[in-house]
Amino acid sequence: MRMEVFDETLKTLRDRSPFRPFTISLVNGSQFEVDHHNAIVVRDGTAIYVAPGGFPVIFDYEGVSHITGDLRTEENEGSQNP
Repeated sequence: MRMEVFDETLKTLRDRSPFRPFTISLVNGSQFEVDHHNAIVVRDGTAIYVAPGGFPVIFDYEGVSHITGDLRTEENEGSQNP
């Protein structure tokens, strides 16, 4: 994943309103769900996620295999066919 895409995707998912959890999958096979918008900080291709219990997860753009989150906007949701 390119650094710019990593930063932009995580910031978009973190800042959407209302916030909805999203999942980060790493190249080593581990994954975790970001469950709160204040639980993640992103800067220059590196991120820190503070998991429940205060456990930090530090990862960067090279270590992410994919990010799973619905990026549809409220406007798009209203215009889609069932």
